Amino acid sequence: MKKHIVVLTGAGMSAESGLKTFRDANGLWEGHDVMEVATPEGFHNNPELVLEFYNQRRKQLLEVEPNSAHFDLVVLENDHKITIITQNVDDLHERAGSTNVIHLHGELFKVRSTKNEIDIQSWTKDLVLGDLCQKGHQLRPHIVWFGEAVPMIDKAMEICTTADVLVIIGTSMQVYPAASLMHYVPEGTPTFFIDPNPTMDSKGDLKIIPETATKGLKILKEFL
Repeated sequence: MKKHIVVLTGAGMSAESGLKTFRDANGLWEGHDVMEVATPEGFHNNPELVLEFYNQRRKQLLEVEPNSAHFDLVVLENDHKITIITQNVDDLHERAGSTNVIHLHGELFKVRSTKNEIDIQSWTKDLVLGDLCQKGHQLRPHIVWFGEAVPMIDKAMEICTTADVLVIIGTSMQVYPAASLMHYVPEGTPTFFIDPNPTMDSKGDLKIIPETATKGLKILKEFL
């Protein structure tokens, strides 16, 4: 029976594809306060600004490609059951060929009705005021903003309870509720943390691989 490897990925997974991690050293996202562009209040106060912010993110995503780390995870599916739980809103895992991806924070290439959160549709062009769902309500980015519930977190927790191996790539594991997921794997589960600036130390079942995603996954394959 194949081992079930649960992979948690964050911004560091996509950084080597050329995707900006949005938040710079002073906490701004592309020059904007996060409260202006990634909260329900920000959208209410200035929907044009928020829509344009995500239009720019969408355009950037169309210009990049998956990196070798994305493809290495696909190769692992040959010998293991792989479930990817990502904090990223890009589609690079899917474009590389991963078949089982859970998006905790939404997806850039999807939009949803402002009145019905399960009315979701694919969207790759600009989204502007006046773009409506079939029932006549404004569409918004299918992104989980700060202050909103994370609809997929319960499913992610359930998946973690079935892990034989946990791999964490490119995330500081400081943002909740995603940061809590590593505590849902069974006790004694081998855990690998791939990050060039890890926030933890190797001990017990936790192995630190202090490398970028592309280098770290090459090392991980030796352990698996």
